[in-house]
Amino acid sequence: MVGMLQIVTYLLCVYLVLKGFEIFQIALMSSRDASRNAGIVIGVLAICISVAAAIFFAISIDEQAARVSGAMSRMP
Repeated sequence: MVGMLQIVTYLLCVYLVLKGFEIFQIALMSSRDASRNAGIVIGVLAICISVAAAIFFAISIDEQAARVSGAMSRMP
């Protein structure tokens, strides 16, 4: 069960990063310079936040899986 949760969380991490890049690409396609510059800043922030969130979620789920595995190995 924990393995499936890990897989789903890893897919969420990939999805978050892809959405961050999607926001950045939308900003790059803007036709107005003023909105393009602001959009690029927002896009870069979205990429940074999505990568940080993905790393946090991946580390969290790995720690949780290790705790469950340790608890299962101590059971009689």
